[in-house]
Amino acid sequence: MNKRQREFVLPEKEARELFKKHSRRAFLTAGIATAAAVGGYEWMRSRPQENMAPWPERRVLRVNEAIAKSYLSDGRLAPTYSTSKIGKLKPNGTYGLDDDVDAESWRLQVATGGPALTLTLDDIKALPRVTQIVKLHCIEGWSTVVQWTGARFADFTRKYFPPGQSLPNYVYMETPDSNYYVGLDTKSAMHPQTLLCYERNGNALEDEHGAPLRLVIPVKYGVKSIKRVGLIRYTNTRPPDYWAEQGYDWYIGL
Repeated sequence: MNKRQREFVLPEKEARELFKKHSRRAFLTAGIATAAAVGGYEWMRSRPQENMAPWPERRVLRVNEAIAKSYLSDGRLAPTYSTSKIGKLKPNGTYGLDDDVDAESWRLQVATGGPALTLTLDDIKALPRVTQIVKLHCIEGWSTVVQWTGARFADFTRKYFPPGQSLPNYVYMETPDSNYYVGLDTKSAMHPQTLLCYERNGNALEDEHGAPLRLVIPVKYGVKSIKRVGLIRYTNTRPPDYWAEQGYDWYIGL
């Protein structure tokens, strides 16, 4: 049989004093930590703005961008999944989707620096057909697995960008009404999993998910996967981006 350890009983008066002492210390420590956090937050918010964000925050975002760029490569692929893993995709975000668009009358404007191009959905469907099941990551914190079908943006570029010319550093896309727009680095746009999609889960895209054509770029958060693309422009000037103008990271890679 194990011997019971002798209990140590503290007199009530001493126990109360010890409790008060530790309570005051814990309260003081918590107060200092809270004050430091609040003070740091207030200091951050009071700094001059740089592209819609306090300059210290913008500097951190640039460091994040440099890190994400350093490990982006065509060989680094987003995980793919089986059809049993496909989940429900919320129709998150309606920017640029206010007007109904008929697939037959929809046109894609392409600016390459050469003669302007106007393409139909059939032109996109004539490119090699690719299907992939990947996870879409929302900047709000949720994610879901989706099956997408379309054409690789790299194949689109090889088909329609003037041969013999060097690709510019950036790609800009916007909706037909210009209400939503994204800026992409060309390396991410040319990633083998970046698709111009016209089907979701084996069916034609629904209006709320960007019909008739949307971008899907699994190496970035979902805000870059612009719905209902109406214009694609290749450019050497870093293009504007809707959410970057609201203070978010421009690059926003995973």
